Amino acid sequence: MKYFSILGTSLLFVSCASSPPGSDYLAGIRGPVHQQTSGGSTHPDPAIPDDVSYWDGDGVQGSPLIKINRRDQKAYFYKGGKLVGISRISSGKEDTGTPAGTYRISEKHKDHKSSAYGVITDLASGKHVNENADIRVDKVQPGQIFYAAPMPNFMRFNAGIGMHTGYLPGYAASHGCVRMPHHMSTKFFENVQVGTPVVVE
Repeated sequence: MKYFSILGTSLLFVSCASSPPGSDYLAGIRGPVHQQTSGGSTHPDPAIPDDVSYWDGDGVQGSPLIKINRRDQKAYFYKGGKLVGISRISSGKEDTGTPAGTYRISEKHKDHKSSAYGVITDLASGKHVNENADIRVDKVQPGQIFYAAPMPNFMRFNAGIGMHTGYLPGYAASHGCVRMPHHMSTKFFENVQVGTPVVVE
């Protein structure tokens, strides 16, 4: 397990969050990224209209199960074998894919932040110097600060990989995590527990 220390802040566990520089993960980030992000305000709207995502699981009983279909770029939520919700997603790119397999939710964190990716900001001007920083390789210069990328409603299911609120460009674009619209990640988050099965196909 690696620790990184940035201006006195210890960061634990390398979690996926971004694509390399020039990507779209942090494009359009709104507001200070160091604030709590459970409202989803730091992520831009999806690049394409979302006419697919829905939730109809309130009041439905039964054990939860999530199926992630990488080809269709959708996540399916079941309760007791009944489909109660579908979410558009953006999973891992071809070279940083979301591995197929059967997993279980191992951690839930409503206001999670990446321990590897984020933005480097100039303290004097408040302007972002690097909007796609990888703190493992990008140096924070004197007078700058690193803000970790927000990953609200984080549901870890495979080491550093999890589901969370994030930008959906309309195709697989992450470093392995499964990004969702905020309203859908909220519903998934509220209806899973540690131990809920997650099947990645």
